[in-house]
This record gives sequence, structure tokens and C-alpha cells, in this order.
Amino acid sequence: MAADDGLHFLANLYKDWSVRMAVEPALSLSAVRELFEEWQRPTMEPEDVCFRSETVGGVDCVWAVPAGADLRKVVLWAHGGGFIAGSAASHRKLGGHVAKELNVTVLLLDYRLAPEHPFPAQMEDFTTAYCELLDRGFLSENLTLGGDSAGSSVAVSTALNLRDRGIPGPRHIICFSPWVDVELMSPSLWTSGETDYLVPRPSGPELVAMFLGGITPADDPLANPLYADFAGFPRLYINVGSGEALLDDARRLHERALAAGVDSTLSQVADMQHVFPILAGRATEVDEELKRLAQWFKEEDD
Repeated sequence: MAADDGLHFLANLYKDWSVRMAVEPALSLSAVRELFEEWQRPTMEPEDVCFRSETVGGVDCVWAVPAGADLRKVVLWAHGGGFIAGSAASHRKLGGHVAKELNVTVLLLDYRLAPEHPFPAQMEDFTTAYCELLDRGFLSENLTLGGDSAGSSVAVSTALNLRDRGIPGPRHIICFSPWVDVELMSPSLWTSGETDYLVPRPSGPELVAMFLGGITPADDPLANPLYADFAGFPRLYINVGSGEALLDDARRLHERALAAGVDSTLSQVADMQHVFPILAGRATEVDEELKRLAQWFKEEDD
């Protein structure tokens, strides 16, 4: 399959979702969640990676364990889905590719979803699982928090929460297409209609309302990390597609981190859709991006 065909696979999937949601605007929450389980389709099955289920800190999880991986090192991954959808299953193969490229294990969490469980349930689940790994003897310097889309916000908020609670934080944070501004103030949200085939601008306020639950203000630094103090934050890697709606969320997060003295890297890749690494194994451009991520991840070890 040509790389261009691979890139079109994700674009066509998003176009299909958008059409289905437009045809039935009152799509039930369960139907939306079923739709987002198709997020696994673009990702090719990673070779030489084993998967197993486990409960970590009371949270259902899936481990991705590549052959020969450094079992001391773990990336805890928060799937995307607007805080209301997605799962460890929908992102299992992506986790496998990340684990294989970084030569670590990846722990994908089925954190609690809104609206049944509004903020801070997602952050609390990640914090609990992270602390469970510390209790098992994993060193914080060997732990990384990562996520895509809304999951990036969960990863960032968890790192901030750990710091504020005086718990040794992770060494790295990885964010794919981060959604971190629940005030929806990023200009690209409103100017990318011709290039982003997924992120629905009209549904943004509804997703925010379900996430915040009518209790947490939109400028809470843990719910909206753009209001956070990033002093002492771990090394940060952000990637984003140049034409996607969350481009400015990624840029603003990067700028906020840099202003606080954080070692932050922004990889802006041309002509990519939202969470484009989900095409791992299917598109050369994506595999090259994962190699850049791996090089960044290993820099401190060189």
C-alpha cells in the first residue's frame, strides 16, 4: 500500500464518522462510543508485541509488551475520544507501535468516562495507576505519561497533579494532537473546516459540559492546563497535523511550557489529520514521526 493510500484511510474514516453524526445528530452516547471503537481500524497490527489485560490501581488496563523491551520502563497511555469515548481496545495497536519504537512497555488505561464520571475522575484514575506502579517498585525516572487528543489533557493534568501533591513525577510527557483548552479559544478550531475531517466544532461546548459536569470551572488549571504553572514540568513532546483543528492547542501548550523553562519539542507535520500516529504501520510519514519520537525519548540516554 502506498503511503498516500494510508493517509487517505484515516481521512476517509473521519469523513465517514462526520457524515454519520451529521445524518443522526441525536446519536446516542452508546452509539458514539461504538463509533469511536473503529479508531483501531487505521492502525496495522504491530509485530512481535504481546498484549495482556490487568487491573492496576483499580483501573482496567491493557499492557503492550514488545519482544525484548526494557521492562523497567513504562508509558502510561490515555486514549482520546473527547473524554466521553475511546478505550484501551481502540488504541491497543497504537500503544503497541509506540511501545515497540521506544523499546518500552505501554500501559493503556480504560479510565472512567464522562458524563457518568466528569472531571477529575480521569485524572484520578491515572494518578492512582501511576502511584500503583511506584508501589510496585517502578522508578519515576522510568515512567512516562502519554495520550492523544483529550487523553493528552489527562496525561498533562496527571503530571501537574503529581507535582502539586509532592509525588515523584514522570520523566517524560508525550502528547499527540492535544486538546487542552476546554474554553475552546484556539483560532484553529474555527478555521480548519476545510482541512480537519473529524473534530466537530459545534459539538465542542457539549463535550466540555459533559467533561466539567457543571461543577468545575473551565479555567481550573487541572481541567484546562493552559492556565497551569508549568514550573518543574517534565520533558514534553507534542505532535500535531498542520491542518487540524487542535493545531493551536498544541502550539499554545508548547509555548506555555517553553515560557516556564520546560524542555518542550513540537513536531508539526504537514497535511496530517487528527491523531495521525493512529496510522502507524500504514503510512511512511507516520512511521518516520514515531522514529523522531523515539530519538527524542532516547536523547537523555545518549
